[in-house]
Amino acid sequence: MTEPLPDHATDAPVFITRTGRYIGLRTEGIQKALGIRYATAERFHPPVPVPPSGALIEAVIPAPACPQRVPRTNEIMGDPERTVVFDEDCLRLSITLPGDAAEGERLPVLVWIHGGSYVFGAGDLPLLDPATLVREQRVVVVAVTYRLGILGFLGGVDPNGDARPANLGLLDIREALRWVRSSIAAFSGDPDRVTLVGQSAGGDAVAHLMISDGVEGLFKRVVIQSAPFGLRRHRARMTRMMLAAAGPLDASTPLAQVHEAEARADAVGARFGFKGGMPFGTQYGHAPLPPEREAAGRWRRVAPRYDALVGWTSEETSLFVDFSPPLVRLFSLPRVGGAIRALALRISTDVVYRVPGRRFARSLAKGGGSVATYELRWRPRGGALGATHTIDLALLFPGPLWRGAGVLGDVRPDELPPLGEAVRRVWAGFAATGRVDEAATTRVPVPMLFRTLRRRSR
Repeated sequence: MTEPLPDHATDAPVFITRTGRYIGLRTEGIQKALGIRYATAERFHPPVPVPPSGALIEAVIPAPACPQRVPRTNEIMGDPERTVVFDEDCLRLSITLPGDAAEGERLPVLVWIHGGSYVFGAGDLPLLDPATLVREQRVVVVAVTYRLGILGFLGGVDPNGDARPANLGLLDIREALRWVRSSIAAFSGDPDRVTLVGQSAGGDAVAHLMISDGVEGLFKRVVIQSAPFGLRRHRARMTRMMLAAAGPLDASTPLAQVHEAEARADAVGARFGFKGGMPFGTQYGHAPLPPEREAAGRWRRVAPRYDALVGWTSEETSLFVDFSPPLVRLFSLPRVGGAIRALALRISTDVVYRVPGRRFARSLAKGGGSVATYELRWRPRGGALGATHTIDLALLFPGPLWRGAGVLGDVRPDELPPLGEAVRRVWAGFAATGRVDEAATTRVPVPMLFRTLRRRSR
């Protein structure tokens, strides 16, 4: 017997999947199903997929974020986490689709993997609401929340000799993709046109999912935004020292002590130069990743499976360098400070983002992948940070909550939708076809340079 809908949900959309019947929301030309559980996990254990069920589940509350420490960049982004709930039971995803999506329709799917140096952020940050992208471009967006920091990205043998798995956050995302593969058709999504979209650490995660075990057939395309590829190599010694500094932890350790351990590990990572800018992250040689010496070859071998769009902003590191008091003093020197700052930004952006990003894209192209790159050069009016890290997010996910975000200078939230419309069209077109729409790129109202390295023959 079919369970009746609650009285308050009689007009709400219902999505029938193998893991449950989800009651969503309908509002302002879109439909949403929020906080869907794709897996469960005990602390420091791999995720366990949600079993099949015929249960009737209300999916109207955003996914909680993994517990985390407040980042230094929180204020300059307009305090994006001020309304977020935190809970270790965070393996959830949320889906947004057009309000007029028809039953049986198969729309391109963009799976959003949030950034945050693998230590902060969430899939359901209100700042990054995909409503405009979905309504305007007729795509389905899935936002994934996964484990972060010491809970998700620091594995190995601790000082007590106990082993903790590495890459738990990456395993979480893989499990979410398996859920999407089996269930997205219920939300008018096309399981054969799934594009992973990640920014910053999310872009790094997307790249590493390409070479992970157990992902065959889960996605077809990738958009990698501002991934810090310059930080991904030769991290094993840093990770071992971080693990030792964190000390022994288990499921019974109070969360406050877990965060204290994370802070100790973070402080050790800070000694390692540029790599210390993102001390937590993926670990080669631990499931689902190959050893580091095999990674480059693995990317070349899997390249023909995927269409890839890889890019960066022209002044990525301005978001970070101004948090360093010694650098700020140097940049404040009369006459020469501005020139020193410009040189520092160019070198650090080259080392961490631009040069390794180009190298990664060329490697995929040489391996037979269909690859395009972009560089976003938009310097928001009145902004001191220029074309900094994260400004692409305001174009992709415009909305009123960008008010007060220092990265945008004097640009008002109501200016963002028209400024980013062509960018959103390029992203949606790529998700649909695997190609960058050259006609659309010529109409991008913000300075943005695209380049096709290799195009798949059709």
